[in-house]
Amino acid sequence: MTIAVLAVQGAFIEHEKKLEKLGVSCVELRKAEDFAQHYDGLVLPGGESTVQGKLLRELGMFDTVKSWIENGMPVLATCAGMILLAENLEGGEQGHLQTMPVTVKRNAYGRQLGSFHTEAVVEGIGEVPMTFIRAPYVAEAGTEKGVQVLATVEDRIVAVKYKNQLALAFHPELDESDEIHKAFLGMCERNI
Repeated sequence: MTIAVLAVQGAFIEHEKKLEKLGVSCVELRKAEDFAQHYDGLVLPGGESTVQGKLLRELGMFDTVKSWIENGMPVLATCAGMILLAENLEGGEQGHLQTMPVTVKRNAYGRQLGSFHTEAVVEGIGEVPMTFIRAPYVAEAGTEKGVQVLATVEDRIVAVKYKNQLALAFHPELDESDEIHKAFLGMCERNI
């Protein structure tokens, strides 16, 4: 199995290490030519969503990534990745890829000092550690359109699934648990 990891900015290396530990090959997506190979899944890592969205466009990658997701490629999106998928951003800001019918609040927990760690249950996966760094959360989930709320922390939605998309406000790549990445690989296997 080969997973493509968006590697234009952000915490992509940590995802690669986690996936390689689970026996998966990873390929970094840095430019449009990197899309020439076959991939079984896509990771959109944490980082700066505005920068990632801008680079996706400037590097000629935006339309391909959007098309892959809309055509069913499994995607794991963490923190900034969740923001990239969101149809809407709170405050009227336009979303980027807009493939998931949710409204996301950016930097919802404040700046770096607002970062925290907790544990909570993710539906279908179990209790997992959660590291939040300048994290967003889902302010509105399009449940009527099929969005599943998988986890809440302090009454805020921090994990959702929509069709082939798994979006998290936290960083599973920074914790010891492999359960989130295993669940994502399960999505990829079912899609092959």
